[in-house]
Amino acid sequence: MHIQFAELPVSDQDRAKRFYMENFGCEVAADVPMSPDGWRWIELRFAGAETALHFVRRPDDTPSAQPVMVLVDDDVAGIAAALRSKGIEIITAPQPAPYDPGRTIAEFRDSEGNRMVISSR
Repeated sequence: MHIQFAELPVSDQDRAKRFYMENFGCEVAADVPMSPDGWRWIELRFAGAETALHFVRRPDDTPSAQPVMVLVDDDVAGIAAALRSKGIEIITAPQPAPYDPGRTIAEFRDSEGNRMVISSR
């Protein structure tokens, strides 16, 4: 058993798709029309992951206050630095996770205002 997809709220599907493809190397698993208003079923895949990222319509433009998702990679500092160099908001600089001192975490805000965590393994 595995999780097919995790849902991520977005306002602009093309902007979100570009953000995750350019910054995390995601590939398109699906991008098909879904409704008469132009909304599409989009799923993106991270390299080596079974779970896809699926975009759902964001109800408003309010940024998320709590983390929406945790991405795992051993180079937390490198990813945070690369995001910062592109002007992406880093909410929390790389630091030991308060719940697991052997783990490093950082937080950033994606193109859609979602608060995201990058965590080492």
